Parts: sequence; structure tokens; C-alpha cells
Amino acid sequence: MISIDITALYAGLLALLFIFLTINIIRLRLSLKVGVGDGGHPELVKAIRIHGNFAEFIPLFLLLMICYELNGGAVIVLHLCGAAVFVGRIMHAIGLAKTIGASLLRQLGVMTIFISMLVLAVENIRLFVIA
Repeated sequence: MISIDITALYAGLLALLFIFLTINIIRLRLSLKVGVGDGGHPELVKAIRIHGNFAEFIPLFLLLMICYELNGGAVIVLHLCGAAVFVGRIMHAIGLAKTIGASLLRQLGVMTIFISMLVLAVENIRLFVIA
């Protein structure tokens, strides 16, 4: 039986984080009385951007994880990448929520997704080549 248990774990954790980020936008929209867009409110702009960045990167990351896991990739690589991205997305959200400018947490959060995606992309290609 083919299993993607490890990817499923991180997909579940990331889905919970996505729901939290979505609820944060809803909470801000209600308190600021903004139905569509950001209404010119900096804190809503940041929340929308945090959510959007998550939505832009996580689907491809999970696809890379699924491919790697289905092709017999190393369990440790899956856990390292999954955990790094989960923690990194939290760091990114905190860093961006504090300031729209550069922040260490935001930079670390971005680096974790880039490095993890790079590792999984290279590993998926390597597994294809050696197959």
C-alpha cells in the first residue's frame, strides 16, 4: 500500500495554520468593517499578505513533499523539511505582523520555505535520475 503519512501530518499542521491566518483576516475585517480589500488599514494589509504568501508557497511545497514521499524519499528529509516549513511559516507570520519592513523572523521564515523547496526539488530530480 502506498502511503503519504508524513506529508499528511505536515499538510494537517499547515492546514491548521492556514485556518488560523484566515480567521485573523476575518476578525480584522469585522473589527475594521471592511468587506473587500484592505480598506487602507495597515494591519489588514499585513494580514492579507501573510495569508497570501502562505497560499502561494504551501501548495507547491506539499506537492514536492508528496512526490518525494511516494518515490521513497528519506524519512528524515521529509520531517526536516516539513518541520522547518511549519515553524518557518509561523516565524514569517510573526515577523511580517510586527513590521512590513525587513525583520529577522520574516527573513528566516522565507529562507525555510526556499531551502526546503530547493532540497525537495533537487531530491525529486535525483530520485528520477537514479530510477
